[in-house]
Amino acid sequence: MEYAVARDGTTLVTLHEGTDTTACDAATAELTANLESLESEGRIADWTIENAEVYEHPTAPFDPYTITVAFTVTVTVEADDADTASEVGASAIDDALENADVDAVTYTSAPAASAT
Repeated sequence: MEYAVARDGTTLVTLHEGTDTTACDAATAELTANLESLESEGRIADWTIENAEVYEHPTAPFDPYTITVAFTVTVTVEADDADTASEVGASAIDDALENADVDAVTYTSAPAASAT
């Protein structure tokens, strides 16, 4: 049976920008590009970016911003039941994000499987 497995998380993006707003926008754009790439490769089925917030302001003029970006990623997997789908889907999400160089991922929800 086919299941959609979704998981919420956050990632930290470190970059040089001029203001809080441009830093959040740039971090969102960077994660968007990574997730679009994963979707076009068929590694994930769907994604959304929830928000971006400054995690750490620069402490000196040339220091970078660190931005927390919240997201949801969904994969489609074949499994016999929802519990197995959750395990397989969680692993697929981990692998996809790791291969796309999405760093410092913290999951904020357990994987949720639903039959498609």
